[in-house]
Amino acid sequence: MTYFLHRLFLPALLSVSAVCLAATASESASRDRIEAFLTTTGFDVALESIALASASAPQMLGIDPDGFGADWTRLTEEVFDTTEMHETAVSILEQTLSDEALGHAVDFYASDLGQRLVVAENEAHMADDDAARQEEGQRIVSELIQQGSQRVESLKRMNRAVDSSGTSLRALQEIQLRFLLAASASGVIELQLNGDELREMMKRQEPEMRRSLQLSALAGAAQTYQSFSDADVDAYASALEHPLMQEVYELLNAIQYEIMAMRFEVLAARMAELRPAQDI
Repeated sequence: MTYFLHRLFLPALLSVSAVCLAATASESASRDRIEAFLTTTGFDVALESIALASASAPQMLGIDPDGFGADWTRLTEEVFDTTEMHETAVSILEQTLSDEALGHAVDFYASDLGQRLVVAENEAHMADDDAARQEEGQRIVSELIQQGSQRVESLKRMNRAVDSSGTSLRALQEIQLRFLLAASASGVIELQLNGDELREMMKRQEPEMRRSLQLSALAGAAQTYQSFSDADVDAYASALEHPLMQEVYELLNAIQYEIMAMRFEVLAARMAELRPAQDI
């Protein structure tokens, strides 16, 4: 599915508990149908790609990642256990995802267009060189603008539909904050600011970070969907704007952000095993 975090760590994280309370009264989906849903929509691969975000952890703490060596690989594989993350997502979806919303999403992603989209998105999720993909995407966007193409607006429309409630920036801020505080509590770093001061600093940076996220998402979309026709992109945007698809994405975004936050908190605590504390 279309997730454009791009491994950026730039409050009000949409919590899973809040989503559970807001879940519809419709009968929840069975485990087998949820497993099929994850595969058909590509969300299973999106979950696996969370582990790739761990590469940014040392830089967030001002630590040289080269100093960890093989221990870092071992630690991240343990913390970002894909089986455990998958099980967490399935357990939450069993309680919150309605049959109606599940069926609607599967119907779209099982279509010819949907499956082509999933293949492209899965490749984007697991790409090794995100910087190169971003550079290529920026070049594509620049060319589209020079041509006066409406495709840029269609891509923006698609990205807005994926994050209709605008939680991405606040979620990523909260993930970073929770990671820094957990690292401080475990003695990995020594913070010069408390939690409230960090939040205030992030709030001041919001306009710049929001623009950065939007530009990153646009470049990512331009690169990922470059082989799709304008009609395909418009059809996808329309599909994402459907109320049932909005319900699905709000829930999946919340699950993905919460899993990331929990895993990074664990990573922060476990990093104390690797090297002495450093100032930040």
